[in-house]
Amino acid sequence: MSEWTIEVDRGSCLGTGMCTSIAPDHFRLDGNTATPVNGSVDPDDAVIDAAESCPMEAILVRSADGSVLAPQS
Repeated sequence: MSEWTIEVDRGSCLGTGMCTSIAPDHFRLDGNTATPVNGSVDPDDAVIDAAESCPMEAILVRSADGSVLAPQS
């Protein structure tokens, strides 16, 4: 199975912690912003849910081929 990449736009992140609540294995708060625990992860619906739940759409999840999985526009 191909890995996904996770990016957090630290300039857009408000540090609400929603992603850490939804996918605690994949996100942590670093000061006032979220950061991925690992930049590459095995596919996990919780990562998609976290990205879709981010109020600032600061989380970007891409498949191995580079296509955007979340957030959906």
